[in-house]
Parts: sequence; C-alpha cells; structure tokens
Amino acid sequence: MININLIDKIYKEDRRSIARAISIVESNNSLTSEYLKEIYKKVGNAYRIGITGPPGSGKSTITNQLTKYFRKQNKKVGIIAVDPTSPFTGGALLGDRVRMTDIGMDSGVFIRSMATRGSLGGLSKKAIDAADVLDAAGFDLIIFETVGVGQSELDIAQAADTTIVVLVPESGDSVQAMKAGLMEIADFFVLNKSDRPGSQQAYTALQTILMIKDHDEDSWLPNIIKGVASENKGIDEIADEIDRHKKFMKDKELFNSKRGKQAKIRIKEIVEHKLKDELWSETSENSLNLSLQKVILGNLSPYHIAEEIIEEFKNRI
Repeated sequence: MININLIDKIYKEDRRSIARAISIVESNNSLTSEYLKEIYKKVGNAYRIGITGPPGSGKSTITNQLTKYFRKQNKKVGIIAVDPTSPFTGGALLGDRVRMTDIGMDSGVFIRSMATRGSLGGLSKKAIDAADVLDAAGFDLIIFETVGVGQSELDIAQAADTTIVVLVPESGDSVQAMKAGLMEIADFFVLNKSDRPGSQQAYTALQTILMIKDHDEDSWLPNIIKGVASENKGIDEIADEIDRHKKFMKDKELFNSKRGKQAKIRIKEIVEHKLKDELWSETSENSLNLSLQKVILGNLSPYHIAEEIIEEFKNRI
C-alpha cells in the first residue's frame, strides 16, 4: 500500500521524500507502478532537456553552468545524471554529484545519479520514471545527462523535449558522429572546448553534413553553438537555443505530438517489461531448463522450445 503522506511531501518539495520516492522507483518492486500512477496527475509541466555526447566532451560542466543560469531566473532544476553500469558489479561510477558540488547545495536544485542498467542508449528506463517524480514535485526543468556512448538506440530522444549533443574538436571525424546516431537525435549541437586547435574544421565539417541533410521549409534545422563551458562561454546561447526550439515546437504544434509519440513508445516498453516478468515465471524457467538438452543434442530447434513456452504461458493466462 502506498504512503499518502509521502506523496503529499513530494508535492511540498520535501527533498528527503523526493529522494525516497526515486529510490522506490529504482527498486522496481510491487509499489513502484502504484506510486507512479498516483503522482501522474501532477506530471507534465516540467520541460525536459537531454544532454548527450561522447565521454569527456564536457556534458557535466555544461549541465552545471546551465543550472546556474536557470537558477538566476529563479527556476527549479532537477538533474538526472546517468552513469555507466559496470558489467561486472552492476554498480555505477556515479561521479556527477562530486563534479557538481557547487550547485548541489542549492535548495532549488536536486541531483540524482542513476545507473544505465544495461540500456543501450545510456539512459535507464528508471531515469524517466525518476523524472516523473521530479516533475510532480514542481521542478521547472529536468536535465538528463547521459553517458552518450553512441549506440544505435539513443533513449535520450525518447525522454527529452530538447536534445543537445555535445562534441569537441577531438571527437573525431564528424561522419563517425553521424554513424553513431548522434546526428539524428540532436535538436542542436554544442561544439565545446572550441578554444582548442581544430575547432573551426570541426565546425565546418558539422555544418556541411547538416546542410546536406534534407530539410523542408517547416522543419527544424539544428544549429551549432561554439562554447567553452569551463569558462562559462556559450551558456547564454545554449539557453537561448533551448527557448528557440521550445517556441518552434509550440508554434508548429509539434510539442504535444512529440510527447504523444514518446508516451506511445514508453507504454509499449512498460507492457513488454510486464509481460516479460509474467512470462519468465518459475514454470517457464523449469520448462526451458528441461528442454535445453534436446536443443544441445540437435533434437529440437530453439524456435520449437520458444513456441512451446509461449503456448504454456497462453494457457496460464
């Protein structure tokens, strides 16, 4: 049974209650969905920003500086910093709170580090649930900062209203970035550490690729912003570009349709996850173990066993 007192405290922006609720969400126990269903009536007001890019591109520094910028506007900021999960221990590095100590003490900022839990795009599904908790708690902006490992399925675009891809002159050939899928999901680019050699060449290469891509008159054309986040250069421009993209989405009536598409993907994933949990009950596991030897000896195809397990599952429901 959910704790209504905890829900009330979340709405009153009690930090310990927010942290507790996110822990419940992360634990993925039987209460998780109950809490998320209860708070959802308060969800939807926060603007969600995704910051991704190769490791070492300065994503945490940009997140830090952007948060300071938004706090000067008296906006409350929730940060979900998604760190890589160790394939051996399942633990995460969780170093972002160490790097963000100067904003971590601000009462208008809430920082939570989370593990990727094997998510290909570097964004844990639980990070999106945690964002709902921060949204319900009244935060104006939620920033996802991800590992940006460049795999084919970058989850960040499915969670954010505006996605920022951070690159540096040393990121390598811009074509490689395009192959990694980063070119496809960026609402705009930040060429960070642009005081380094090769900055102009990287900028020109990015610009060339963007100009080649097909764009009609009514579509959004990603911009490239040069910055040196460690010196707070380019942060105002990044914030302005976020506002410009938000205004474009609202003016073109694309904002709600984008959120609708994201909700559809999320619902499908929730259904698949719940079905997977139901399917792999003790009965299915036992059936699989008993059949493995037949597969190894070549007597039965893995497809045959899979179909048998699905039939058993259908008979149970």
